[in-house]
Amino acid sequence: MIVVNTETIPGYEIEQTLGIVQGNTIRAKNVGRDIAASFKNLVGGELKGYTELLTEARREAIERMLAQAQQLGADAVVNVRFTTSAVASGAAELYAYGTAVRLSASPSSAAAPGEGY
Repeated sequence: MIVVNTETIPGYEIEQTLGIVQGNTIRAKNVGRDIAASFKNLVGGELKGYTELLTEARREAIERMLAQAQQLGADAVVNVRFTTSAVASGAAELYAYGTAVRLSASPSSAAAPGEGY
């Protein structure tokens, strides 16, 4: 399935718009990561525990969004966006959304829908 953050995909035409698809996850920090981040704040540098947490959250939100797109029979999700929000103290939501579409190859392209990602 093709996933892009643009409104169009070069080499393809959007044949049908199927609607908004979305995926989210709410993640909480844990004590171990907070303690490690506190020490890292003293010396500076990347907070790897939080980087891993956000990477996992982004991956899970995308997987859930793609599962919804597959249920609709989509070839691609265009105009993908991410947003975050604090849900409770120490917990944050990562939300991914986009528009599920069916594609046809552009007359000037020999590519088949579904190739990519």
